[in-house]
Amino acid sequence: MASPIVAANAYANLARILDTGGAGKSSQDSSGPSFGALLKDAVGSVMEAGRKSDAQTVAMASGKANVMDVVTAVAETDVAVSTLVSVRDRVIQSYEDIMKMTI
Repeated sequence: MASPIVAANAYANLARILDTGGAGKSSQDSSGPSFGALLKDAVGSVMEAGRKSDAQTVAMASGKANVMDVVTAVAETDVAVSTLVSVRDRVIQSYEDIMKMTI
């Protein structure tokens, strides 16, 4: 189960992504990052969370880390992956909706 801190961080990251290139911007405004750049950044953050989780697990196995640090890192990775999967599902659903539109 995710802690409130992990959930708050996930919502803060989502808000940051939406503020930088999300709703409310016109298609003529090209000063913000592209969708591809936002997607690359999101995948990179998920990969970084996974690396952090792996490093904490290895450190715990060698006796250098606290169990709570490992649990926190794993929970953060879980939230990041769940968020990424939700976004992926929404993008696929949006694509399917667009493909159903008549021209």
